[in-house]
Amino acid sequence: MTDLSDLFDKKIYDTIAKVPNDFAHYEKKLVDWCNLNTGSRNYLGLKQFLPLLEEAFGALPGVISRKKLNPEKVVMTNGKVEEVDLGHSFHLKVRPDAPIQIVLTGHYDTVFPIDSPFQSVTPTDNDELNGPGVADMKGGILVMLEGLKAFEHYEFKDNIGYEVLLSPDEEIGSLGSAHLLHEIGSRSDLGLTYEPALPDGSMAGARKGSANFALIIHGKSAHVGRAHKEGISAILAAAKFVTSLEANNDNNHGVTFNCGKIDGGSANNVVPDIAIVRFNIRAPSPETMNWAVGVINENIAAISSNGIHCHLEGGISRPPKPKNKAQEQIMSDISRIAEGLGIKMQFKDTGGVCEGNNLFASGCPNIDTLGVLGGNIHSSDEYVLKSSFGKRAALTTAILCAYASGKLDAKALRKLM
Repeated sequence: MTDLSDLFDKKIYDTIAKVPNDFAHYEKKLVDWCNLNTGSRNYLGLKQFLPLLEEAFGALPGVISRKKLNPEKVVMTNGKVEEVDLGHSFHLKVRPDAPIQIVLTGHYDTVFPIDSPFQSVTPTDNDELNGPGVADMKGGILVMLEGLKAFEHYEFKDNIGYEVLLSPDEEIGSLGSAHLLHEIGSRSDLGLTYEPALPDGSMAGARKGSANFALIIHGKSAHVGRAHKEGISAILAAAKFVTSLEANNDNNHGVTFNCGKIDGGSANNVVPDIAIVRFNIRAPSPETMNWAVGVINENIAAISSNGIHCHLEGGISRPPKPKNKAQEQIMSDISRIAEGLGIKMQFKDTGGVCEGNNLFASGCPNIDTLGVLGGNIHSSDEYVLKSSFGKRAALTTAILCAYASGKLDAKALRKLM
């Protein structure tokens, strides 16, 4: 370890030493967790996983509860909007009256549905372990837990209170938990989120914002042989909208438009009276996000005539997370702490989004890739590096100790937002 006497002392190093470094300590729980399917739409599996979290985090002080998520509005293939119950987030609150308040967030859903062939962890003899959620992010939850458990041995732990929020809807945009992230983030001095880092340890810097929409287009049906001219094709209008919207890619500072799916129509001999275009936009700043929303509205207006009627559902689910003075300061703080553990830290901007975007929007400066090192996430080749568990848990403990000791000023971060 590098000697940073102004940041670390013997008591901090002694506390960090309580973090289990042997992967065998993490392995059984990780395998058990990852072998239970918790795809975002597997509501039964998600419900079954909650007690496992409650049992594991019961080793910490504080109050455990379940936070009800807002229902998700889902546009069905017939254009109707239905509400879907997304269940509950896990919540732990420790020392709410402490002078420094930190929020730690993560998710226990994965992208792998109940019928996915990728359902279990594959043991290996090397440093890589393959399995659904090993990196994204059940491994990250374990790192968070062990880092907190070690921190509870620190002399000045009472200077920090924290809330842990683990949600079942991150992979679908945190549509139900966004209000919880905003509520907790707005009262926290800084945030720590446990998405996986890259295999080389690189972490996310600035993040683009993300918005998801469904445009419901209504036309008029008619028999294509007897009365084609009397029909008004919703699919034709959808095609015009898609080509016009996608033409705006690369027109303004890294904004991207992606039309991911189109539903609609019926039989080939019927002029389609319904079409639904589902699309996503990514933008690096609030200004460019506003520009993108304006482009969407202009393109809707362009097709809304001659019997075509449109209704737009959705919105911005992840506001942009640009670099500002607060983010630069917390990245500098974390880099110095990592250096004290012999970890070289680097940050890379990304178009990906996560709960860190939501925390930033609440006014909470945060680091959002504090989880394990891994790769190929969202695929059946997802893997985690076994050797990263102890190191990343130790990083969490070191971060908490550095701020609890006053060696780094947690209260100053929010003032820079």
